[in-house]
Formats: sequence, C-alpha cells, structure tokens
Amino acid sequence: MFGAVERLAWATAELAARGIPLHPGPDSPAGLVEAARRHELDVLILDSYELDPAGAGALRAAGVFTLAVIDGDSRGQDADLYLDQNFGAQAPALPGQLLAGSGYALLRDSVVAARPAAPRPATAVSRPRVLAFFGGTDAVGAAPVLTRVLLATGHPMDLTVIVGRPEIETELEEITPGRGQILRPVPPTGSLPTLITAADLVVSAAGTSTWELCCLGAPAALVCVVDNQRESYARVVRHGVAAGLGELPELTGAGVAGRAARATAARTLHGLLNSPQRRTALAARAWSTVDGRGRARVVDAVLDAVRPATD
Repeated sequence: MFGAVERLAWATAELAARGIPLHPGPDSPAGLVEAARRHELDVLILDSYELDPAGAGALRAAGVFTLAVIDGDSRGQDADLYLDQNFGAQAPALPGQLLAGSGYALLRDSVVAARPAAPRPATAVSRPRVLAFFGGTDAVGAAPVLTRVLLATGHPMDLTVIVGRPEIETELEEITPGRGQILRPVPPTGSLPTLITAADLVVSAAGTSTWELCCLGAPAALVCVVDNQRESYARVVRHGVAAGLGELPELTGAGVAGRAARATAARTLHGLLNSPQRRTALAARAWSTVDGRGRARVVDAVLDAVRPATD
C-alpha cells in the first residue's frame, strides 16, 4: 500500500495484521511510475481525490495495468479499468471499461462474514439501540451535530457514538441526554460490523460505509457530509435504501434555515425510532442492494484483463 495513514491507529493495526507494508505515497506521475518499477508491479489501483490525474496515463504508458476508483467524475484519469461502486452509477464516456454499481462494492472480511442470511425483521423496543459513526476521524465533525439531532427527538434510546478524534469526544461530553436516553462514546473499533448488526438504527455519513450497512441489512439514516457524496446520497434515499437526513452544512446552519433542517431530520429519526415496520422495510431494501461479492467481481475483472499479458 502506498499512502499515509494519519491519526488512525486502528487502520495501521489492520494493515499490520494482514502483513501489508505501508510505503510513502508518490505524489507525481513520475513518482508513481518509479514506485511501480521499483516494486515490479503488474497492477496499481489509484484511489485518491488529490493525485495528479495524469498518473494513470503515465502508469499505462509504462506497462502497468491501472484501475482507478472514482465517484462519478474520473478527473480525467486515463486508466485501463474504472470502478464506481456507488448505487446506480452510470457509465460515462471513458477510455477504459467501467465497473459500475453497488454490485462491485469493496467490502472487508469482517463485513462479509457478518452478513445475515436474510434481512432481519425489526422488533418493537421501548429503547432502541442506535449507532452513529462518520468515518475514521470524522474530519467534518458530524458526530456532535447528529448526536444533538438524535437526542432532540425526545425518544428513549441507547446511543453509541464512534469517536474519531479527542476534540469530538470533548464536544460530546458537553451534551446532556434527556430522560430515557443513554449516550455512550466509544473509540474506533475493528468490531464495527458487530455493533452495526446489534443496532436497531444506524446513523452515518453517505460514504463508502453505506455499502457495509447495506450488506449487513442495517436500517440506516444517512447524512451527506461532503460534496462528492451528494449524487450517491440522493440515489440511495430516492430508492428507499436508506432514510435521508439532509446535508451537513444545512444541519449546522444558523437561523431559521438551520433550525428547520435540524427539526426535519429529528422528525425523520423519530419516525424511524417509533416504527419497526419502517426500519424493516429499509433493512430489506438495503440487504438486497449489496450481496458482499463485489470485491471478487473486481478482482476477476482485473485478472481477466491482465492474464493475456502475463501468461
């Protein structure tokens, strides 16, 4: 793996446990080509919003098969193969083949192993178990915002919030739950799939974790926290795969507009907490959307493409 893993001890530990060495990430097309040659690579996967888009073409010219992971926009990358694992992804005009849709969602072992054989029915509970998480470090500070919105529903709940940074924990400590509400901040954990399957409702960002929630058949409510999630968020909500809570800038807004956005999100969450039937419907549609075999399909596509050159 080439890149940087900063302030994510759990991610560093996951790499170490798998025996995957971590190298500094080349930041130029020439650097990518040099790294590929030094490590005698046949295939290189590019997954970045920041790398020079010319890197893919430089690798191809050097004879390295290149797969670019994209979110709708290829950023002008000239790759052999593209992967857009978002639900309902379309096939734009690209130089190479596109693997499009949640059938290609890349999921780790612990998620696939925890996938239930069938969607789990929701049951009526007086105090639902709610899980909230927003990426490895919660870089945009969504956890305190959504925690306040959840507690503002007034509904009893046992709320577990994954805390990615000390600043987030400090802010959560200033929040006082209401009657019948329990707030439990916990650090990032490799046992996230277990927490997801135990929850009656999951609140999360509309990023790649959406596909984990779908695979596990979790009834989920999503918030769009960054611009590149907007299109996928809209599709997922429109098709009833998850409930939508809006966009984070709206939920953090001041004045009448901000209060209205938070009130609307709180009503959506209260409806889900109060209705096992609605949670069951979300869980069933989510479970049927991602079957957990996406990474095998991606690997097969890569191997099918490179075998003629290597046999």
